Amino acid sequence: MSEQPKYDTNPENEWRMETPGPEGWTRTARRDDPDKYLMISADTHANEPFDLWEKRIDKKYLDRIPRVETDDKGGKWRITEGYRPSKIFDFKMLGEDGVRGKAGATIEGRLEDNRYDGIDGEIMFPNKGLAMWATPDPVFAMAQCKVWNEWAWEEFGDHNDTVSPLAAIATGDLDGSMQEIERVAALGFRGLTLPCKPIWGAHDVDHDNYNLPVFDRMWALIEETGLPITFHVSTGRDPRASKGNGGAVINYVTHSLSPTIEPLANLCSSGVLERFPKIQFALIEAGIGWVPWVLDAMDEAYKKHHFWVRPKLQGLPSDYFRSNGAASFQEDPAGLLLAEEYDLWNNFMWANDYPHHEGTWPHSAAAIERTMQNMNDDQRAKILGLNAKRMFKFDLPDYPNR
Repeated sequence: MSEQPKYDTNPENEWRMETPGPEGWTRTARRDDPDKYLMISADTHANEPFDLWEKRIDKKYLDRIPRVETDDKGGKWRITEGYRPSKIFDFKMLGEDGVRGKAGATIEGRLEDNRYDGIDGEIMFPNKGLAMWATPDPVFAMAQCKVWNEWAWEEFGDHNDTVSPLAAIATGDLDGSMQEIERVAALGFRGLTLPCKPIWGAHDVDHDNYNLPVFDRMWALIEETGLPITFHVSTGRDPRASKGNGGAVINYVTHSLSPTIEPLANLCSSGVLERFPKIQFALIEAGIGWVPWVLDAMDEAYKKHHFWVRPKLQGLPSDYFRSNGAASFQEDPAGLLLAEEYDLWNNFMWANDYPHHEGTWPHSAAAIERTMQNMNDDQRAKILGLNAKRMFKFDLPDYPNR
């Protein structure tokens, strides 16, 4: 492998470099391998300017955008309309932990970081902008999304062949969503990212959700554009629902990752994908180990609760995930062990989650070698790049180093 990064890997991150090696592999994920796999990261993040929304949003919203406030004791709090206030602690991240917080701020830096990690293409999501949907006011959310979309295309549109931001849509504002989908499709965005729930916050049976016919005109437009849709973790409701002991783990697993089950079930069990069979969707950054269980659970409910189930589908709910759905992961050995038994090799997409701590950058080859030892060449090729190439319509060679 090529030169090491120009920063220290602190002891807490040394495990990231551990690898059993690619012995017996005909191809590898190492950047200098002439037969390297095509590697498309299905989930990366921008590093937006802190004042992006302050500078660009309609002035009537200035007092509502996320901000930092100082209390009477000097404590600093991050205030976001739909989140509970969160205290900002002053602690220093060392080594590559510190580098991650600054990475991705320029296109030049991204391209170099991608090259180092062996990445040939990326699907990019907001970073600070994941809070755009965190408001009970969907029109305000749509105004924030438009700021992201305009900036992202200005910043990365010229590099869309390999660095592809997705256009953010606040689906609670259906009229605004329709207009924005038409606009971003005309610009050339490669796909859309929607919140896991259209209306932000706790569940309310009176809120519109993706299973209901009210969204049919949006699905029809999306199908017409041919753009795939994604649902990223930590959207739809506040992922910071736990505090105190274990809160960081509890919030990550329970309140950030698991809500992506909801849009999957909404689309696969409601008849949406029968009425709009060309729609392709992906659950982003939630891992894949839970997918086989959800497919079984949906089918069980469909068959055993047949007296309650409406509408009657032409297939089972799981069939619609296999034909129309996908899920991305960073390191998920459990999910990979189940992919063969559940026939999901065409539905899983790898991502390095650059530059987030949950991801594998800049040690992706080692992570891939740790987790994909029991897969064959065809399976690795699909998951590392070919599935994302197909879904997001990248015009990239299957063997990028040749």
